[in-house]
Amino acid sequence: MKKEKQYWLLKTEPSSYSIDDFKKEKKTSWTGVRNYQARNFIRSMKKGDLFLFYHSGDNPPAVTGIGKVLADAYPDPTQFDTKDSHFDPKATKEKPLWSTVDVGFKQKLKEPFGLPLIKADSSLKNMMVAQRGSRLSVQPVLEKHFHFFIK
Repeated sequence: MKKEKQYWLLKTEPSSYSIDDFKKEKKTSWTGVRNYQARNFIRSMKKGDLFLFYHSGDNPPAVTGIGKVLADAYPDPTQFDTKDSHFDPKATKEKPLWSTVDVGFKQKLKEPFGLPLIKADSSLKNMMVAQRGSRLSVQPVLEKHFHFFIK
């Protein structure tokens, strides 16, 4: 039985990887996530899922684009690379701790949709990103919330 499409929000600092970088590269691996709950969400992602691309470091933070998951989750290679800032000495090839997904660019929003607007919109206020203390870099999004941004 095929799993239903899921929707996500992926956060990034625009100074480290922006929507313009994503648009130029067309695809990337979403490496470096080092939070167990976010990692578990990554492991739930499947090829074909869609996501909101979110700039967490903008003023205000904002949804800036749309992407698509290109492959199911697999072990994040940066956990094994001693030269990478995301190296984890506890991770082994036999028991990897961290996962990544390959993602592709779909579109850049005409205008960023800022967090204050998300919080002010009664149809969006229940989004995880709008909740106080929501710092997860990967989080699920309801289908109706996702579709709000592509209208």
